[in-house]
Amino acid sequence: MPVSTTELAQGGGVILAAGVAVAVLAAAFRWYFRQELPSGVALLVNVSVVAFYLNTRVALGQAIAGRTDVLSLDAVVFNLAVFGAALLVAPAARRGGDRVGVQILAATGVRELEGDVGRLVKAVGRAVAVELPEEIADIEGYDPVADDVKAELAGKTLIFPRRLTVEELRERVVTRLKDDYDVGYVDVELADDGTATYLALGSRTAGIGPTLPPGTAAVGVHADPPNAAGPGDLVQVWQPSTETQPAERVATAEIRATREDTVTLSLDEYDARRLAGGDYRLLTLPYEPGADRQFASLLRAADETMVVVTVEAGSDLDGATVATVEGTVVAFRGEAGVSAIPSASRPLAAGDTLYVVARPDVARRVDAAAAADEEPADESPSQ
Repeated sequence: MPVSTTELAQGGGVILAAGVAVAVLAAAFRWYFRQELPSGVALLVNVSVVAFYLNTRVALGQAIAGRTDVLSLDAVVFNLAVFGAALLVAPAARRGGDRVGVQILAATGVRELEGDVGRLVKAVGRAVAVELPEEIADIEGYDPVADDVKAELAGKTLIFPRRLTVEELRERVVTRLKDDYDVGYVDVELADDGTATYLALGSRTAGIGPTLPPGTAAVGVHADPPNAAGPGDLVQVWQPSTETQPAERVATAEIRATREDTVTLSLDEYDARRLAGGDYRLLTLPYEPGADRQFASLLRAADETMVVVTVEAGSDLDGATVATVEGTVVAFRGEAGVSAIPSASRPLAAGDTLYVVARPDVARRVDAAAAADEEPADESPSQ
């Protein structure tokens, strides 16, 4: 039985409906996931709409009209024609819907995520490739990393997933370098396309030197520390009694480390020279670690560090306020002396000294902001 005009109109309508379904899905996918709808999904939705219509048409025809010609040549050709036309429409509907989704994003102001969320890395493909610079600098104030580590990282390409903001990608790079290459501190700058424009590395300081106050030293002695004693505890150091002299207290110290019968003590530099390598007994004292000791321990384990910068005349910080300084300003030295945790509205002037706790990359920017711009030398006019 030949295909009627009504059936042709119905076929055209279902092709249009399939295209509209793909376009709507493509626009919604672009708006929600910020990506183009995969072509395979678009074809699946397109074919599903056509198949649903044809199956419903056949089922109703058999149930209501009692039609038995579903496998006739005319019916098969009609069904294949509808399927083919729908498949041809699907790519155009997918592209059109994607463009509509892009326009919706632009109209709602989320084409590029800014502010608190951060800029999205401009990536091509399904991954972000970060190529490290050939020249790797050292972070000022930290021990340099080994030359073989720098040689291994120079020009290396790191792969990360898409849909990361610039700040998220920076954190991923820092974590990868720390975990995989045993780097203590990382200062990296990334462009909007994920390119690493600057990289500096530093080693995490080993030992206990950074937490020793001025005028003190750490020495190892032979002793049997009390059961409850551990790093940070204050102890009295006693010279054991002998046949000729009674026990004598020779110093007061702080335990820094213990290993079997060897104890590392932090104490006055003069006492350290006398006690080094001797045999002693320790008596634990009730003691709460001082704020300076706790601060030094926390700072040593954190990614941040403390830097000291002096505001120079004509610099970006000259005439600014404490609130404009990146990082945390924990102390301020001016004409009136040193003050802790200065007010954010406090003005800055040339000669002021700031004690700032910040990550290495932030510390570098603070140091640059405190330095005066170098003016080019005056050129004498040619005669």
